[in-house]
Amino acid sequence: MNNQQQKWLYFSLLSLVWGSSFILMKKALLGVTPIQLGALRMIFTAVFLLSVATPSLKKIEKKHYKYIFYTAIAGTFIPGFLFAFAITNIDSAVVAILNSLTPFYTLILGALAFGFAFNRTQFYGILIGLVGTLILILKGADLNPDQNYWYALLIIIASFGYALNANMIKKYLNDLNALSIVTGNFLLLLIPAIIVLSFTDFFKTFDLKNEMLMRSLGYIAILSIVGTGIAKTIYNKLVQVSDPVFSSSVTYVIPLVAIFWGVLDGEKLSALQIFGGVIILLGVYLVNKKK
Repeated sequence: MNNQQQKWLYFSLLSLVWGSSFILMKKALLGVTPIQLGALRMIFTAVFLLSVATPSLKKIEKKHYKYIFYTAIAGTFIPGFLFAFAITNIDSAVVAILNSLTPFYTLILGALAFGFAFNRTQFYGILIGLVGTLILILKGADLNPDQNYWYALLIIIASFGYALNANMIKKYLNDLNALSIVTGNFLLLLIPAIIVLSFTDFFKTFDLKNEMLMRSLGYIAILSIVGTGIAKTIYNKLVQVSDPVFSSSVTYVIPLVAIFWGVLDGEKLSALQIFGGVIILLGVYLVNKKK
């Protein structure tokens, strides 16, 4: 399989997996608090990766750990909690749409802070994707006027963190195996996540007979193993075989999957939002063009 085929395979898998993760977060929050969700997701992922991928840590050199720490904080720790809080006040599909700011931040940060070049067509693709995203956001606000869109600021901050993460992986960790990066990330996050969880009442109120809690933990397990551990490994590999801007443009397709799940769960969708989705796909196509 050549690089071009790998790019689109990874891109498609991430769109499906991450597009489905927002509805899983929404369901998980029925039994846990946002802070508990963020911490448990990191703990579950760390346990999973350390149980199956510990040998990958041997490939990490001393020079890598500084950037593994930075990417862990910017790409996982902070966004993990911000998304959990935002999704308690905004529809899961809208949260996914707001995350589409990531490619824009990735392009700007890559050019200004990391020295990455981009072409005019990619820039146009980013702008077109943003137009599609704006259509989805505005129509979503019109359909759901009772939601608190101030929480959108949390997603804007998280998207900036994702953009920083993508650029650092490409510039400083491109010589390191994708699985090693993710396993290293969660090795460093395990203890902080446990500390955060201990400051909640999770351990005091934990009850195996609590069906709602057990169901939430099941959703978190799926989120952790598939939506975080496996998906982040695929994402890191995508960054390495393509570029940060194309990789982050997966966030333009994620809302289409998230909206599908949201509709099944009773969230509203309009014809204008479908049109916005088509515009987003056009933007992704242009972002992938080399000239």
